Amino acid sequence: MDPQRLLELARKNGAEAAEVYVSEGLGRSANFEANRLKQVETGDEEGVALRLWRNGRPGLAVARGPVDDELLVEKAIALAQFGQLEEPELASESLNIESPPYSPTPIEQLIAWGEQTIALVRERYAEVICGCTYSEEVGTVRLLNSLGLDMRYTSHHRSGYLGVEWVRGEDFLQVYDGETVLGDPSPEAVATPVLERLDWSEVNCPTRAGTVPVLFTAKAATVLLGAVSAALNGRQVLQEASPWSQKRGETVLSPLLTLSQDPQLAPYITPFDDEGTPAIALEFVRAGRLETFYADRRIARRLGLRLGGNGLRSDLGSYPQPGLFNLVVAAGNHSFAQLLSRMDDGIVVDQVLGEGAGLSGEFSVNIDLGFRVKGGEIVGRIKDTMVAGNAYDALGRLAALGSERLWEGNALTAALLVESLAVTGRAD
Repeated sequence: MDPQRLLELARKNGAEAAEVYVSEGLGRSANFEANRLKQVETGDEEGVALRLWRNGRPGLAVARGPVDDELLVEKAIALAQFGQLEEPELASESLNIESPPYSPTPIEQLIAWGEQTIALVRERYAEVICGCTYSEEVGTVRLLNSLGLDMRYTSHHRSGYLGVEWVRGEDFLQVYDGETVLGDPSPEAVATPVLERLDWSEVNCPTRAGTVPVLFTAKAATVLLGAVSAALNGRQVLQEASPWSQKRGETVLSPLLTLSQDPQLAPYITPFDDEGTPAIALEFVRAGRLETFYADRRIARRLGLRLGGNGLRSDLGSYPQPGLFNLVVAAGNHSFAQLLSRMDDGIVVDQVLGEGAGLSGEFSVNIDLGFRVKGGEIVGRIKDTMVAGNAYDALGRLAALGSERLWEGNALTAALLVESLAVTGRAD
């Protein structure tokens, strides 16, 4: 498959504009179940998406594996007759991009990391059952279009994940954690937070029911931040569905919060988006004040926003839409121990069951892993507990913000101490 030939064939068949998006990926992993190596997996995939405009209407065709150039163009042309009239939004300036150096990791090393991680946990808790995965992923994206754009970038990362099950009679506990890095993952870094939570869980205790202080660890902070990601979406703003559509320049969150994106933060370095727009740093909220939104090229033009490189495809067969490749929460001034010290009697939320807050901000989740705090210290694990509230309100009433940040999905965030939320469960 020759991407340039696809562009030429599109023009010969009457397309006014066209782009070719090529994606290649290679992954390998060592997977452990019940404390033992279960399987080793290696896989690769390749796909191409052709998007063109004919008579002002877009058509998108996708192929995976071997590609018949003429057939792919015919499909895109045929689909274009059903598209809605629109002006093409294409980038025209190519970036000079240097991909970071990369050396493949032997599968034996992935296995060794997994064995080391499990051993670290079972040295202290021999009765637990561990599941563990160490993986490596390499991906290359190439984007070309009829305006002369031609860019390529190769990214890679390694990940370690650990899940632990602890059964004590009728009491079942599950703890998980992991890390994703550009270099070598550390078994100690993966195992340590799990061991810490097992230590905190040795004693079960009643929850603190009512309206109480709640500390969301970095792992659980996305329960609240999901609403923010949705509210900052330019599509929601354009449709006036976002509660922040008319609040640019106003205070919408706690002054403790500054939210941004930074495409140069490892391990999720992103030089350009799926439309070929350079990915740049953007500050969405500064000290609680709403500064801007994120958008793809089309919506950014309609809203008068600066292009930030936020046109993302959910898969090859999707058109670019506004998306966040990361959400960065600026660090606060309090260590985790200091956050606990500010709580006389409250709870810590670390893992939840169910989805967090969406665009409305409302949430009600079961706590999968949480802890009781008394006198500034964790005194045990709480069970059968729910926490509910509104994410915008909670993020407007932060008591303190943690200084230690972790990646959780596409968010780099610290722990968040909320003044109070409604908590139900087995109380004293």
